[in-house]
Amino acid sequence: MVGKVLGIKDLEQFSSRRSSVYVDPECDKFFELPLFIAASSNDITTKCQCWQFSPGKEPALRSHTEIQQLLQQGKKRDVKNILRENSWPINSPIRSQLWPTLCGQHQTKQQMLDGFYWEMVHQVFGTTELSEKPIMLPAFVDATHCLPYHLTSTGRAVADRIVNVLGYDCPDITYSPVLYPITSILLHFMSEEEAYICLAGLVGSKEKVFINQTKLQHEVTWKTVMQIAKKHTKSAISYFQRICPGLKLERVFMDWCWWILAGLPFQHLVRIMDCYFHEGIKVLYRVALVILNLFHKECQSNNEWSPDNIKNDIGNALIKFCKKIPVSPAKLLHAAFSIRGLSTQYISRIFIKTEMLLKSRSVLNSGSKQLIKSRSSDNLPTSQSQVNIQMMSHTLTIRELFTLWSWLPVRITMYQPVLLYTTEEHGCSLTTFYVRVEQHEPTLLMIKTCNNEVFGAYCSSRWFERNVKDDKGQRQAYFGTGETFLFSLYPERAKYPWVGIEGDKDLGHSSELFMAADSKMITIGGGEGQAIWMDENIRFGKTDSCKTFNNPPLCPSGDFEIRVLEVYGFVGI
Repeated sequence: MVGKVLGIKDLEQFSSRRSSVYVDPECDKFFELPLFIAASSNDITTKCQCWQFSPGKEPALRSHTEIQQLLQQGKKRDVKNILRENSWPINSPIRSQLWPTLCGQHQTKQQMLDGFYWEMVHQVFGTTELSEKPIMLPAFVDATHCLPYHLTSTGRAVADRIVNVLGYDCPDITYSPVLYPITSILLHFMSEEEAYICLAGLVGSKEKVFINQTKLQHEVTWKTVMQIAKKHTKSAISYFQRICPGLKLERVFMDWCWWILAGLPFQHLVRIMDCYFHEGIKVLYRVALVILNLFHKECQSNNEWSPDNIKNDIGNALIKFCKKIPVSPAKLLHAAFSIRGLSTQYISRIFIKTEMLLKSRSVLNSGSKQLIKSRSSDNLPTSQSQVNIQMMSHTLTIRELFTLWSWLPVRITMYQPVLLYTTEEHGCSLTTFYVRVEQHEPTLLMIKTCNNEVFGAYCSSRWFERNVKDDKGQRQAYFGTGETFLFSLYPERAKYPWVGIEGDKDLGHSSELFMAADSKMITIGGGEGQAIWMDENIRFGKTDSCKTFNNPPLCPSGDFEIRVLEVYGFVGI
């Protein structure tokens, strides 16, 4: 026997906290290797060295109760530090409670009723009994990466069933290769129903990204990792390109997530998941960078990874290296979280820029860096712009588009519009609004109210300027330029330009209150009223007359409830 994992008393206490799926006499059939326990009898042994206890006195580890209390108090930073520093043994019973708690905090839907999952199972399969026949996997699963992590055939059938039900409940998932491996990992520590609820929380998260759900997101993610690696692992990237002059980095980074999920030993993976279920995909970004640096270091000192051995397939060599990674889980995570300059804001900025470039590929001529310009002397949108807007917008008709296009500055009509943010897809959050929009200039805001009024503003400056400080270190209350204007499209059609455009020199400060924003609201126009004001939840707003634009209220009631907010940028500016 490699090592005792839990004694009989420990097993009894642990079993009392486990779902009956894994503590009943049939528990063993779910796993080829006994993950949680190794009974004291000699006939049950582990086959994997990762189940051993480390010798010596174990440090005092934080409990699930402590972490749960911190989450209830909103102390997420404290929880983050605890998860990073507490190296619970791989067989610790804490994860049976900790992981559902961590995943549950991201749940945006109402709490699932008891039995909801099994009702869904019955709807999909017509029974709650586990079929002995193979279950066809959803199209979004990558069949080449259905990693079971030592689950038996029965355990894999359970994983198959979970992803099928999730696909039925979340039809927007069209491509998600990592979903199946994460399902398999969860099943080692909880029941089938608990695993499903955890996945639903991760998939439905609005504030953080955990699992990519479309091919576009998948491609944007690996290209984001590649861009970050070029900055944070320059030596490794240069080395790979030097030994393989014709190497296309894209081919290496397309498989970045499999360095971790398919390469790393299970005990490393479990510790990474402790942090991932709280912080999101950025944890995997950090681990990937450490893997690159470690691999580069080994390549220079270990003949196994000499240039002749790896130059023909660096991607596959990386996965093989991960299987023999020369550092412990604790050291791997310590190195990952020691990387400086890798903030959430920085990652989001790279991600959004990459996403915009990919989305614009269908807009720009293939093989040409020239912008597609308007072919109309009447300043009408190109046919491609019309198609783009119609595909993206929930507010604009073709007639309204033509009207709005005629109001834009002429130079802007030479560029193609791209949807940066919409409440229909990205949720109702000012934080998300800023992440997706703040670095773009100019932007076009379109509001459709619950009474079907349509109005908005052309905003000439970046929303990031809300953070810019003056010479005294004070943030600017208002920012923007006189190119900003308001408009109404329904029921009235009208443009309200800046009053200073007429050249009046005695307008005063109130005529230059173009844009304002903070964590609680955004405002456009000021002076004896605000032309457009929206709350932090992008749900309610109000509109008044203001001196900056000399406009009437943009909807009759003044107060409005937002049905859809759309924000557009322009490709190539």
